[in-house]
Amino acid sequence: MVTTRRPCLARLFFPLIALALSMADAAGQPYPARAIRVIAPFAPGGGVDLLSRMLAAKLSLSESLGQPVIIDNRLGAGGAVGTELAARAAPDGYTLVFGNSSTHGVNQAYSTLPYDSVKDFTPITLVTGAPLLFATASSFPANSIKDLIAQAKARPGELNYGSSGNGSVTHLTMELFKWVTGTNFVHIPYKGVGPVFTAILTGEVQCLVVAVTTSMPHVQAGRLKALGITGERRSQVVPDVPTMAEQNVTGFETNYWYGLLGPAGMPKPIVARLNREVVKIVRTAEFRQKMSEQGAEAVGNTPDEFAKIIKSDLAKWTKLVRDAGIKAD
Repeated sequence: MVTTRRPCLARLFFPLIALALSMADAAGQPYPARAIRVIAPFAPGGGVDLLSRMLAAKLSLSESLGQPVIIDNRLGAGGAVGTELAARAAPDGYTLVFGNSSTHGVNQAYSTLPYDSVKDFTPITLVTGAPLLFATASSFPANSIKDLIAQAKARPGELNYGSSGNGSVTHLTMELFKWVTGTNFVHIPYKGVGPVFTAILTGEVQCLVVAVTTSMPHVQAGRLKALGITGERRSQVVPDVPTMAEQNVTGFETNYWYGLLGPAGMPKPIVARLNREVVKIVRTAEFRQKMSEQGAEAVGNTPDEFAKIIKSDLAKWTKLVRDAGIKAD
C-alpha cells in the first residue's frame, strides 16, 4: 500500500513544489523587471501631465533604473478616475500615480469619492510645489483682484470661471474666493487644466485659478493677465504680481503640490528604490532650475514627510470646505 501511494503523492506534491520554486524565482527578480506605468489623472497639457512626462523621461534614461517609464493619461471627475485606477492596482511598483493637491488634498469635498487619499496609497515623494495664480484673458477689463471683484459685482452671475474639475483645488479655491468676496461667478468644470486654457482664450470663461507652473507660458506670451498670487510671498517669475493678502483678500496662503504615489501595501524596498531614483532627479541643478523658471520649488522628500503633507492638506481643506459650506458638485 505504501509503495503504491508514493507515486500518487509525488504527482500531487511535485507540481506544488515547482509552482513554489517558480514563484520564488519571480519574487526574486530585481525591481524593476519591466516597464513602469505612471498614471496622470488629468488631460494632456496640464501641470500633472507636463511634470509627470518630464520626470518619466528622466527616469527612463536612468541607467540604474534600467526600464522605461510610461505615462498613461486617465482623466475624468477632477482626477478621481485615474487616481482610483492607481489605488486598485497591484502594489508591485509597476503602477504609480502622479497626484496633486486636487487628487489627494481635497477629496473630502466628495461624499462618494471611490478612494481614500491616505489609506489607499503609498506616498513615494513630493516632487514640487507652487503657488496658485488668479488670471483672466488679456482682453478682460481687470488689472487687479480689486478690478475682478468690481466686475463680478457689477455683473452678478454673468462671469464664468473654469476649473480642472469638480472638487479640484482650482474649483474649491475659486468657491472660497466667491464666499470671501461676496461675488457670484458661474463654475464650468473641465477635464484638466489644458481644456481650461482653451476655454479662457476663446472667451468661454473669463477667469481661472491655476498653478503658476502651468500658467507661465500663457502669461509670458501675453495671452493671460496675472492678477494675484496665493503664496505667502510674491513669485520670482512674476514679481510684479501682488499676493492676495497684499490686495486685502486673506486666507489664500497655499501651495499647489505634485507628487508620486503608489497603491497601498507596496513593499518597503520598492518604495525606497523609487524614492531614491526620483529624489536623485528632483535634486539635480537642471530640474531645480526648470522648476524655478516656472515659479515652483523642487522638493524630493521622504515618504513619511510626504505622508504628513497629505494629511495636513486634508485637514486644511476639510475645515475650509466646512466653514465656507462649499459643495463639490
